[in-house]
Amino acid sequence: MHVDAPLRLPAADAPSQADRAYLAIRDLIVSLELRPGSVINERELMERIGVGRTPTREALQRLAQERLVEVYPRRGMFVTSVDIRDLASLSEVRVVLESHAAHLAAERANDADRESIEELLRELGGRKPADQRALMDLDRRIHRHVYACTHNHFLATTLEEYYALALRIWFLALDRPVELRGAVLEHRALLEAIRDGDAKTAEQAMRSHVLDFEQAIRRVLVGGE
Repeated sequence: MHVDAPLRLPAADAPSQADRAYLAIRDLIVSLELRPGSVINERELMERIGVGRTPTREALQRLAQERLVEVYPRRGMFVTSVDIRDLASLSEVRVVLESHAAHLAAERANDADRESIEELLRELGGRKPADQRALMDLDRRIHRHVYACTHNHFLATTLEEYYALALRIWFLALDRPVELRGAVLEHRALLEAIRDGDAKTAEQAMRSHVLDFEQAIRRVLVGGE
């Protein structure tokens, strides 16, 4: 009896060219290196990120679905504008999803996940006052690790989309006097709870962090309480 050869899938840790392009372009948009409202020059973008035309176009289509790029027929493609009024709505979504993610992460984290948590805790413990961009990068890495610890690809992907939209608003505050260090260092309790398998504490810590961080940014950008 003939048996078909097993299907071989690409390695999970080997991102495609389109994935590489997507991550690179998204970072340029989120960090405001590609300014809100600016036209996207496909050729210049290809040269900048070192990826070909087809994966670049695939990446831009994906970013359009995530509301980071807008496409206008016969006019071109543009980076979406940033509306700080979206901050509250984004936080409403994130506080629910991220709290649940922290709960799952505490229940599902494996040994490798906990090793990475220990590394992040060491970085938090040894971190001296740093510039705002470095603190934002640390916050991003912590959140992405929490998402990974859920071992739920669909949830992690959804959280990444909302986090990217919020992060772009936060970057508007980086050149203003806003204290992010305390909000970022709040992650210690969250990471320890996930490491220790304390789902309830992890959920509460994430909820507090998302709300506190939103309020810190709001005070600077919109004069909130």
